[in-house]
Amino acid sequence: MRNNKPQPSQQRIIYGIACTFFAAITGLVILAYTQSNKDARAPLKSLASSQQADAPLGYQLASTQASTPFDHRFIQLSAFERAVIPTATRMTYAMGTRYGGLSYNAQHFWDQNPMRGGYHTGDDINGIGGMNTDLGDSVYAIADGIAYYRGEPSPSWGKTIILAHRNQQGEILLSMYSHLNNSYAAYGQLVHQSEEIGTVGTANNNYPAHLHLEMRDSTGIHMGRGYISKQGEFLNPSQIIQDAMAKATDNLHPSILSIALREKWEQHKNQFFKL
Repeated sequence: MRNNKPQPSQQRIIYGIACTFFAAITGLVILAYTQSNKDARAPLKSLASSQQADAPLGYQLASTQASTPFDHRFIQLSAFERAVIPTATRMTYAMGTRYGGLSYNAQHFWDQNPMRGGYHTGDDINGIGGMNTDLGDSVYAIADGIAYYRGEPSPSWGKTIILAHRNQQGEILLSMYSHLNNSYAAYGQLVHQSEEIGTVGTANNNYPAHLHLEMRDSTGIHMGRGYISKQGEFLNPSQIIQDAMAKATDNLHPSILSIALREKWEQHKNQFFKL
């Protein structure tokens, strides 16, 4: 009669395979359990405003409400904010006339400033009188957009507004307006081209009055210094605006977004006065 029982060497091999398989399953179960209980989300920094509470990437509510200031160093668009960014069909200048009249560029993008330790990240726009003669002058949105940051990153930046736009190719562009004396665009507000969003300021008297205007092709902003060594995501604001300037015939027509917002306001106003 033939003996079908496994030989000792075969038993050891089968036993080793079984132990290895069991150890692997046990390790996977332990890893899955530890990962499921590990919360990698960044804690909420501040509940000082709805903007900070709804901070990017869905910051969770911490067990204790932290009183530390909101960390402005990296601001990221949420999925909802991306979906509602309007297309900038044309652009105009942020100060003076829509063609930049009654204003001048006191320090151009990427001008080298050894005293500041790098290249300028934007344009410094002034009224034609220079110094503080333009303090309180209007600052306009360069294009249709949505305000997804309004705050004061630091005393040297002063009041700041960041608008998100889409260009004709669907790419996201950000325009940043800093050193403001007043900021009017609320967080999450749709603004139309040439709408007044603030006034020229001095960044808490750190500089003579002017507008620091930046543009980037990133959906996140590192609120660092105004002078850097590598260009990265920074764009030339004057060049971007000039390339997207309205043609002469286009200026006969207002922004489509401005028409929609005006009609929405008229509806609300009529409903209010009917009460």
